[in-house]
Amino acid sequence: MLKATNLAKSYKKREVVRDVSITINQGEIVGLLGPNGAGKTTCFYMIVGLVKADKGEVTIDDQSLTSLPVHKRASYGLSYLPQDSSIFRTLSVEDNILAILETRKDLSSSERNDKLEKLLDEFNIQHIRHNKGMSLSGGERRRTEIARTLATDPKFILLDEPFAGVDPISVSDIKQIIQHLKSRGIGILLTDHNVRETLDICEKAYIVSEGQIIAEGDSQAILSNEKVRKVYLGEQFKI
Repeated sequence: MLKATNLAKSYKKREVVRDVSITINQGEIVGLLGPNGAGKTTCFYMIVGLVKADKGEVTIDDQSLTSLPVHKRASYGLSYLPQDSSIFRTLSVEDNILAILETRKDLSSSERNDKLEKLLDEFNIQHIRHNKGMSLSGGERRRTEIARTLATDPKFILLDEPFAGVDPISVSDIKQIIQHLKSRGIGILLTDHNVRETLDICEKAYIVSEGQIIAEGDSQAILSNEKVRKVYLGEQFKI
């Protein structure tokens, strides 16, 4: 279980996050949503390890990650996929994945190659394995990035704006991939401005407003919450 407990953050005495707690189980898709400037990105980055929390704790299976930087959190099973392209543009698809696999000291060379082949197959990118990162379409790039993320066998993946800047076909593709990650037993926390797609795929969502969680629950609970409609969705919003 990934838990963020009583997270708080202030900038120049202005409290931007206050007493936020979030829980994600393995095999669960959870959304973190809210208006711009509400504090959701700061919350997300504190869980990722990009922003240091003033108070509170982040744990996986009761192991504290709070003081660890992003790359150290990965060794405990927490991976992060940023919104911006994180692919190595001049490397091929297979070399992008191998670059991460080669950090796995627990695997032999043959085990790394075996895992590479499985990931290329799993994400249907065998046919572009020799293509350079800079030549990939948005959907191909996302598939490669997610395959690369799985090279570390994470328990949880944090997805930052996975639907941003992709066409409708790719949105559908990404939703299928997220469901596939769930079927693998991986817990997903995602934040995105595309509320419709996020609520559609999440089993549970947390809504942040003015630095606090104002609602949590499944899509129906969120949609029927008057406060959420007032400060975030608007009265006419429908899925």
